[in-house]
Amino acid sequence: MTLPFAIIAGLTVGSAIAAVSLRNLVHCALSLVLTFAGLAGLYLQLNAEFIGFTQILVYVGAVSILIVFAILFTRSTEPKDEPSTVTPWIGVAVAIGTFLTMAVSILGSPVSRRAAGPMGEVSVKTLGQKLMTDYVLPLEVMALLLTAAMLGAVIIAMREKEAK
Repeated sequence: MTLPFAIIAGLTVGSAIAAVSLRNLVHCALSLVLTFAGLAGLYLQLNAEFIGFTQILVYVGAVSILIVFAILFTRSTEPKDEPSTVTPWIGVAVAIGTFLTMAVSILGSPVSRRAAGPMGEVSVKTLGQKLMTDYVLPLEVMALLLTAAMLGAVIIAMREKEAK
């Protein structure tokens, strides 16, 4: 393990813990942005440039800004009177269960049993060519589905606002 990898991994884990443990939603969202950026840095350290830059564009750029705007637009100015209940053991149990399920799935897969052999060089150019030639139809269908989901969410939000 190299020193830059360890530093980025430590910052990523620290910001992920801060994202789930801070009380202020804006601070949680900013910690989540740092977590996403740290993951992108880890991908770049592992020579997965396409995934690293996609992580930066999609999660750090788009999803994080969307989360911050959603928090700022939906924030209520009225103080809350009800006490908050904190049950961290339920979250820990769900996290352990999720980890065990993923570990069993990964260790039981045929890919993990196979000896790590030499893999072909995969570049961003190769991935782009595959997406724009062999997989252009699934890419376009996915784009249409995402656009329809976004329009549906806007229509539902507008109906709820008019109802109030």
